[in-house]
Amino acid sequence: MEFAQKHVARIYTVAVALLALVAHFVPSIPSALILGVVAAVLGTGEAVQRVEDRKTLAAYTGQYQP
Repeated sequence: MEFAQKHVARIYTVAVALLALVAHFVPSIPSALILGVVAAVLGTGEAVQRVEDRKTLAAYTGQYQP
């Protein structure tokens, strides 16, 4: 769990890249399913951004401990 908290942006990036590869190489997946997953990924991206923003704010205030 600690690894996931420290590297949330990297994990998110890998997941999005895998999603794109699956969508490209498995053309039989219904487009509605792909769009639903894309919407979920965008929401997850917002959560990742908030985590990174908290880490940045903590670094500016001197409270960040890697």
